[in-house]
Formats: sequence, C-alpha cells, structure tokens
Amino acid sequence: MTSTDIITRLKKQKEKLEIDLSLQKDSQNFTELFIRALLDKGTNLESSLDQLALLFIGISTKVCSDNTEKCKEKWEQLLTRLPQLLEVTQKDADAFFQSDPASQSKEEIVLSYPGFYALVVYRLAHEIYNIGFPLLPRLMTEYAHGKTGVDIHPGAKIGHSIFIDHATGVVIGETTEMGNNIRIYQGVTLGALYVKKDLRAIKRHPTIEDNVTIYANATILGGNTVIGKNSTIGANTWITSSVGPNSKVYYTSKEQTIL
Repeated sequence: MTSTDIITRLKKQKEKLEIDLSLQKDSQNFTELFIRALLDKGTNLESSLDQLALLFIGISTKVCSDNTEKCKEKWEQLLTRLPQLLEVTQKDADAFFQSDPASQSKEEIVLSYPGFYALVVYRLAHEIYNIGFPLLPRLMTEYAHGKTGVDIHPGAKIGHSIFIDHATGVVIGETTEMGNNIRIYQGVTLGALYVKKDLRAIKRHPTIEDNVTIYANATILGGNTVIGKNSTIGANTWITSSVGPNSKVYYTSKEQTIL
C-alpha cells in the first residue's frame, strides 16, 4: 500500500468521525474569558461580554442544529442568569473564607484555590447546560477537571455556600443534588451504584441536604441515597443507603458506625 493509498483511506475514516477538535480550545478560551469577565476587576465587562457572545455563537453553531438567531436567543437567556450566578459565586467565596482557617483573604481563594475554580466553572457550565447546549458545558468542566483534579458534571444541582477543600479527586455525578452550606474534602465521590447505559434517564447519584460535612475519601453512591441535613460523614466511609438528619457516620477499627 502506497502512502497515497494510506492517506486516501485515512481521509475516508476521518469523515466517519465528524469531530472538530477546535471545540476544545474554543471552550477553554471561552471559560477563561468568562471567569475574567466576572471576577477580574481590571477586565472590561462590556467588551468581554461582546467577545463571549461571539465565542458562544461560534461554538454553539458547531455543536447544535440551531441557526445563528436561535443561538443569539440562547446567549440572551444566559446573560439574564449572570447576576444571580455571580451572587452565588460570591457566597461560595465567603464559605471558603469562613471554613478554611488557613485562608488569608478572598483574593487568595479566587486566585489559588482549585475547589473554588472548579465550582466557578461548574456554575457557568450548569447555566449553559440548562439552556440546552450539553457539549460545551462538558468541555468546560473537563477543562476544570484537568486543571484542578475536581470532576463536577454540569448537570449536577448544587446550592450556594459550598466549600471544597484541597479538592483533588472530588467527583460529583450528573444527577447529584446538593443543598446549601456543604463542606467537602479531597477524594470524595458522589457517584452511581450502577453505570448501565439504560439507566441514563433516572437519578443515579445521591442527594446531600443542607449543612452536611463530608470528610476525605468518603464514597456515597446511589440515586436513592440521601444524606440528611446537619450530618457529618467521616473519612473513608462507604455509603449506599440513606442517613438521617443530624447523624455522624465514621469507621472504627472493625466497622462503620452511624450515630
């Protein structure tokens, strides 16, 4: 087989893939510009939003069948959600500052805390997910995953004042529901008991109610699993059934204990 034959064959195979890898870089640029627009005091908001609109429309027309006018309407929907989104992000920053005795300022948190960065990207991606563009938010949260080690699916529902300390290895699945004032430490998994494709449309991941603390490397699985409000989940626990409000779950040397 000659090099010409190989190239011809490869071209035919590529046509079947229909993948535009430029979407990765476009989504990364979109993510970083969005964060600067919302959080950086030196970034001009008006011009940044104009740039973001162009990026959004360009990306969205590649990943969906809507025409440009429809994509512009989606962008306008997203804009209306930004004030509330920024308000929630500020509550997250407050939660980080209040929860971590090592933090010296909110500026330090915004600039250097991977858990905060992952939450900001998730919140942006979640809003886009809700208006009907699933690929772009997935690319955004996977970009944050690569930078921080935190894997949050944009479909998860997460309340305000969330603190993810140290962050590396945290996994929050698509149908997870989290309330407000929740603290999570490194290595926590909020996952599914089963990963069969035909379970795609059902709730597969747990519900975490308000004021819960989940310590390092705890694993909580299942769509019917609810961690009741004001509970504390100890490190290295494995939970596949619900825990009532005001509970403490931890490992002794021999077994898992619920108080």
